[in-house]
Amino acid sequence: MKDVFAKLAADFFSTIVFLVLYFVTGDVLLATGVAIAGAVGQVIYARVKGQQLAFMTYASVALVVVLGGATLLTNDPRFVLAKPAIGHFAVGAIMLKRGWLLRYLPPIVTETIPEYVTVAGYAWAALMFALGAGVIAVASTGDIKLWVFYVSVVAIGAKVAAFAIQYVAFRILVTNRIRSISA
Repeated sequence: MKDVFAKLAADFFSTIVFLVLYFVTGDVLLATGVAIAGAVGQVIYARVKGQQLAFMTYASVALVVVLGGATLLTNDPRFVLAKPAIGHFAVGAIMLKRGWLLRYLPPIVTETIPEYVTVAGYAWAALMFALGAGVIAVASTGDIKLWVFYVSVVAIGAKVAAFAIQYVAFRILVTNRIRSISA
């Protein structure tokens, strides 16, 4: 589990740097500049150490440089604020692959209710697209405090709630299916 959080932190390093620096200074341009430098520094550090970086890290760095650069050139924070939407849309697109969720669940679920797992996979994709659209809508306002609230509370809360609903639903469905087979 610790390894998962370390990988997530590496993948979203520049976003974390941006958020922390923005909270500390309140300066979007400074936070953006340091986030870009941090993202580029992360790649250089990994190369010097001979470490392999994941695709997600490279994608994040590219987005930080392009969108952060647009923010610095235009003095408009909406570009960098839109970055999480691209991630949501990309993940949503990946989740449109039939059966993607099956590999993440225990055999009792995948063997007992595979059709519901497929539906849940598509529901997750829809959630990612909806959250991405929400990020765009909030970012377009340019209100950084609203954006921080949306990205850190609403988006994360929606994913946690979806996971909880899925967990309870799968438990009920598996139990009912096993009972109906046994009867």
